[in-house]
Amino acid sequence: MCSRRSDTNRSPSPRRKETKAATVQHTAATLSPPSPPPPRTTTGAPHSPAALRRERERAFHHHRRSQPASSPTVIEMAAAATATLRSATAAAAAAARARKGGGLRWLGTAAEAEAEREGGAGARWELSAAREYYDYRKSVYGDVTHRALLVDAVGTLVVPAQPTAKVYKSIGEKYGVKYSEDEILARYRRAYEQPWGGSRLRYVDDGRPFWQHIVTSSTGCSDLQYFEELYQYYMTEKAWKLCDPDAENVFKALRKAGVKTAVVSNFDTRLRPLLHVLKCDHWFDAVAVSAEVAAEKPNPTIFLKACESLGIKPEEAVHVGDDRRNDIWGARDAGCDAWLWGSDVHSFKEVAERIGVEVAK
Repeated sequence: MCSRRSDTNRSPSPRRKETKAATVQHTAATLSPPSPPPPRTTTGAPHSPAALRRERERAFHHHRRSQPASSPTVIEMAAAATATLRSATAAAAAAARARKGGGLRWLGTAAEAEAEREGGAGARWELSAAREYYDYRKSVYGDVTHRALLVDAVGTLVVPAQPTAKVYKSIGEKYGVKYSEDEILARYRRAYEQPWGGSRLRYVDDGRPFWQHIVTSSTGCSDLQYFEELYQYYMTEKAWKLCDPDAENVFKALRKAGVKTAVVSNFDTRLRPLLHVLKCDHWFDAVAVSAEVAAEKPNPTIFLKACESLGIKPEEAVHVGDDRRNDIWGARDAGCDAWLWGSDVHSFKEVAERIGVEVAK
């Protein structure tokens, strides 16, 4: 009986030799670097930048021509990958529309949802991983996914009733302020963004030194009477307005459902009397002000102080604010959940619904 070894020692047939040779030749042509382009005499100096650039271009085009037809370039592979990704994205969106939200949750406004149903582009969907996190919180905390809601003040709860530059100019004209509103705004932004040298905190006690620096830098006017008039104006009801007119109903529903609420804000000690003037101080169980706790967002300390005041753990709270760095990153560093106002959520009713609290119309 013949052994397998005797089979493997047989000499290959001429046809097998030809096939193997062709395979080796094709592999070498595919994997080996292309032959250099033929030398070419240039009109410029041998080592001039123009001559070197022309030689590099010739070498590149020669390399492209020498590539085997079956070997795709990096650009071609990238284009193919992009087309595949777009197709997959379109297919996922179509499948989501067909399922009417099964496994996905719509995060846009009602108008955006209607535009998406009509085939509009740019729809924003929260992927299944976020849905899984939402389901996880429900499994741990029940239908109400958070025991506490922390809210930023300026830009989320309230906003100035008029543009700051307009107020600075209108009050400052009688004090000799000559800058236009655009100039005041530009100077205000530069002053506000620069490190404050008076203290490691911008807002200490009533914040007067910091705000006096801002007013003088913005308007060029150092008149103390002008500053005092501005300072007092921003303690009045007419200087501010609520971001969400329906906020009162929402906070009542939240507290009725057992959700504790707190304001967490980088502000001076005027915040508490300001909330009272705006008739919204009773919406909240606690107020954490940077000037009082000696820590400014995104420092996690201010969020931890708010949670301590509410008697809850950080992971049981969600913070809502309009600043990604101060509000979102700071809250998450403290261990809280966080939603960006104007992006993740657009109204306090939406906030309540995401927590699991229904708000009566």
